[in-house]
Amino acid sequence: MFDRPESGERAVLVHLTLRSMHEDLLELKELAKSAGTDPVYVVTGSRKKPDPKYFVGKGKLEELKAIIETYEADIVLFNHPLSPSQERNLEGFLGVRVVDRNGLILDIFAQRAQTFEGKLQVELAQLQHLSTRLVRGWTHLERQKGGIGLRGPGETQLETDRRLLGLRIKQIQQRLDKVDKQRHQGRSKRKKAEVPSVSLVGYTNAGKSTLFNKLTGADIYVADQLFATLDPTLRNCKLPNSSEIVLADTVGFIRHLPHELVAAFKSTLQEASEADLLLHVIDASSDDRAETIYQVNQVLEDIKANEVRQLEVFNKIDLLTDIQPRIERDDVGNPVRVWLSAETGAGVDLLYQALAEIFSNTKVKRTCYLQPDQGDIRAKLFACARIISEKTDDFGGCELAIEIDTKYLGLLKSVEIEEML
Repeated sequence: MFDRPESGERAVLVHLTLRSMHEDLLELKELAKSAGTDPVYVVTGSRKKPDPKYFVGKGKLEELKAIIETYEADIVLFNHPLSPSQERNLEGFLGVRVVDRNGLILDIFAQRAQTFEGKLQVELAQLQHLSTRLVRGWTHLERQKGGIGLRGPGETQLETDRRLLGLRIKQIQQRLDKVDKQRHQGRSKRKKAEVPSVSLVGYTNAGKSTLFNKLTGADIYVADQLFATLDPTLRNCKLPNSSEIVLADTVGFIRHLPHELVAAFKSTLQEASEADLLLHVIDASSDDRAETIYQVNQVLEDIKANEVRQLEVFNKIDLLTDIQPRIERDDVGNPVRVWLSAETGAGVDLLYQALAEIFSNTKVKRTCYLQPDQGDIRAKLFACARIISEKTDDFGGCELAIEIDTKYLGLLKSVEIEEML
């Protein structure tokens, strides 16, 4: 076989047009550069469906091998997910390391993670991805099909690796469960303190971190590259009406975000699913902005955050001509979209104004009567509303005077309620 390099520098990119898969070639080039490779050649083609053995056809495979030899490439990056057997077969034929799209994204995440939690999340995603590909790492050992007298040392080593891998995954999940509980406690305290939470979401490299720094005065890392920041950052932000919100900068999304990453970053992404508002940051200068909006909304649906209210923020208007900062509103006058430039600061004041409007009139006061068998609703009200007073009667029911956010009024559908004056 071949010696597996610690990292490939000269990379050949492979991008096929398939009926069932739609990926972006420009995005693959950005991912390759973000991973620290030097793309030396791009192999393109089209197929009705992937070849089950090599993903590409025999002719394209020979072409790919010749290109690798000509350009002395160290690694081949596929803009598609590959099965473990396809990776193994490709590496055997080409004699260099082969990494699919999911593996490439995981590698970038591993480089970017800085905090203890972020490193754990990335390691978990990598181990889950690696668990189906263990067989590739032991090609230097004898590995037979089985039978008495035919079992080689590689088989024993693989079983040992699988067991150790399973133990490590379990340890990481236990640690992340503790982190998740701590995050949940923090969110619960913020809700009790009636501090609204706002999460920045959007396609990677849309300018979320730049906008976060502009709004909060923070100094988190910003760079013109994919997944420049991974670790979530929370900061207080004061609005013009003197109220406060907690702003959370989350990991950037990308089309077909690997399932391993969505699972591993569950606690981080939960900041978005449990937020009071999502600031959906969009690169207004991108030709594919409609597609990126769709992809972000798909990920939000995956993490069950698609029902959280959104305020779209069209960023980077400084790269466009004849576009002025402005607030767009719906039919009843609520802000739904803000056009601005986080880089120059133009329009940021309009975003402050929109946030102040959204959080100025979302709480209402209600008096409600709960039957004796509605204790579950009472518990939920104590968790998400401010209880002004509570009176119980001789029949086991109770009358609650509460102040509640309008988004939680659905809890009172089966309850007798009156508006407090």
